Amino acid sequence: MSSPRQLILIMTDTQRTDMLGCYADTGVRTPNLDQLASRGVRFDRTYCCQPVCGPARSGLFTGTFPHSNGSWANSMPLGANVKTVGQRLRDNGVRTAYIGKWHLDGGDYFGLGRCPDGWDPEYWYDMRCYLDELPPEDRRRSRDPKLNRAGDVTPGFTFGHRCSNRAIRFLETHRDQSYFLVLSYDEPHGPHLCPPQFRAMYADHEFPRSPNCYDTLEGKPEHQQVWAGRTPGAGKPDPAPIRRPDFFGCNTFVDSEIGRVLDTVDRHAPDALVIYTADHGDGLGSHGLWGKGPVAYDEIARVPLIVRWPGHSPEGGVCEHPTSHIDVTPTVMDYFGLPVPKLLEGKSMLATMADPATATNDVVFVEFNRYEIDHDGFGGYQPLRAATDGRHKLVINLLSSDELYDLQTDPQEMKNRIASRKYAKVRNGLHDRILRWMDETRDPFRGYSWQRRPWRTDAPPATWACSGMTRQRENEEYEPRQLDYDTGLPMVEAVRSKHGVGRAAKPRQE
Repeated sequence: MSSPRQLILIMTDTQRTDMLGCYADTGVRTPNLDQLASRGVRFDRTYCCQPVCGPARSGLFTGTFPHSNGSWANSMPLGANVKTVGQRLRDNGVRTAYIGKWHLDGGDYFGLGRCPDGWDPEYWYDMRCYLDELPPEDRRRSRDPKLNRAGDVTPGFTFGHRCSNRAIRFLETHRDQSYFLVLSYDEPHGPHLCPPQFRAMYADHEFPRSPNCYDTLEGKPEHQQVWAGRTPGAGKPDPAPIRRPDFFGCNTFVDSEIGRVLDTVDRHAPDALVIYTADHGDGLGSHGLWGKGPVAYDEIARVPLIVRWPGHSPEGGVCEHPTSHIDVTPTVMDYFGLPVPKLLEGKSMLATMADPATATNDVVFVEFNRYEIDHDGFGGYQPLRAATDGRHKLVINLLSSDELYDLQTDPQEMKNRIASRKYAKVRNGLHDRILRWMDETRDPFRGYSWQRRPWRTDAPPATWACSGMTRQRENEEYEPRQLDYDTGLPMVEAVRSKHGVGRAAKPRQE
């Protein structure tokens, strides 16, 4: 009898790479995640698909970018014909369970409290389920950060602890079965509730300011200057110390909860593949920005990723190649011996997990569309498409100006080199990759405006037909082959020229 295949994906919310000791020494303690990294592979250049909660998760759990799956802002549900990795695995006989923050049902921040198709209802537990367990007064307390200062938080009161308990029960119950378990904490996201001993660790702690905390945003896009609260082109960043005992205390608290779960994994699933990541980072004053939003700066769009795969991944390994959340669903499918569907927009990382010197990608992409559909704030609609090859990063801000950074000579992303002749070749190459990616993924926001940037002197003229192509969806595991508009017959090629009525032509070279 073959051994069961078991995969545990653990994620946190709003956790920068430098909030983990294994990535940087900032005085923030994460002993359990540090140990996980020492027993596996730490990925140093991983990016989320969109740095805001819902869209980041949509890329992780569908294997398609937010612009493809419909969840391109918070409180926007996945498209009706979009399948999650849970559905794909369940339909192939794999047990699946999701515990924790979901944020993909189109409800408010807390969710609808209903188990989505593809996951085991016995273990489903989102934030609405948590609040439904609490009387009204405790609900209000659970959203009040002042509760930390009162010293009244017990582990059992927190969402994270209750999620851990459910995950531990799952691991103990299904130790001899193949499964995919997701444990999605809301912590350390605000209101940062944690038992008093964790907050006390950081009562006098000052998070070290990186040089880019003093970025004046000169030569940077207007929307960043507006976000930073300054008149465009004027002012200086706030030099105040960064003291966040609640945030960093909650960060160490969730590490302790992860430790409880990892101890159970060691007892009941010692050979399991464990993947840890976060949905996005936080500005914490870098570039004068706080929170997350329409930028591709490393503090916000780059995320921790750690993999432990006993017998396959080397202990203490480090991968410096660019990787992306978009590759997680293909990796999960591959791990369970299932074909990676054509519809998915990433690649399996199993080879890189086994050998960190092996690159999964040469370029990865980040997008931004809108922070939240419900709220008018956060800059409103701020379309962004970005690409990085690990050395350079190009960011196209459709409604403002663009950015290019040399991450080797300028790791703090202080000097915008978008107009530099020295970087024109690499800039244009990354720009071409972004345009091709937008085409290949059927980005609904694509069009000539992304091509015709002020610095792209060889851009083609604007035309109403753009590339003249049609790009139909291929989801043939779940849908019949789509029909050609011109013939009513099943399409021959999903990507083809629209020129020539009445025929399904093969695609021209682009």
